[in-house]
Amino acid sequence: QTVRDLFVQRKVMLNGVALSDGRGRITEFCRVEVDGNILQARKAIYVMLHKPKGCVSATSDAKNKTVLDFIDFPEKESLHLAGRLDFNTTGLLLLTNDGKWSRKLTQPQQKIPKTYWVKTQNEITLEYVKKFADGFYFQFEDLTTLPAELTIMSSHTALLTIYEGRYHQIKRMFGFFQNEVLELHRVSMGNISLDENIAAGEYRVLTAAEIVSV
Repeated sequence: QTVRDLFVQRKVMLNGVALSDGRGRITEFCRVEVDGNILQARKAIYVMLHKPKGCVSATSDAKNKTVLDFIDFPEKESLHLAGRLDFNTTGLLLLTNDGKWSRKLTQPQQKIPKTYWVKTQNEITLEYVKKFADGFYFQFEDLTTLPAELTIMSSHTALLTIYEGRYHQIKRMFGFFQNEVLELHRVSMGNISLDENIAAGEYRVLTAAEIVSV
């Protein structure tokens, strides 16, 4: 039986629809069946995790608990992280098996806003707001950070939105003022916000609206 015969006999199915020719566009998450045999049926997965303190933003680590240890379904080994958080930073962490989707979130040129709640050792003053908007020169990378939005919530807490992800960026920014970051919690990435009903260490699958918002 030729490939053409399979099309004529409507034995080639793409996402449940019979194809009459070979012009159907197949992506990595399409369901493909030929003469009743499943050739591909990989499902796209998008997960929101409320990362707790004291775990590594990685899928494997020889010494420490990883974020995958908090996820419990068979396909979890296929997931990768769409952006990382430091060991003791908490909050929104996104995992997926869709590389195209995660690249939209993490490629620097996309300038996706990421918002954090910050608690510091010393008082946060209005002087900080202007400096964060102006940017900080990082000598190691030889660059000035993009303008960031700092909203003071109380004397020692603030909401900070940045549009890039330099190494220990937030701690280095507050370090300019010799002000130590005591707690750091990611609230949102782009249009996806951490679900307030998810406790630290818990997760849920993203909604269709959250997925297409990227």
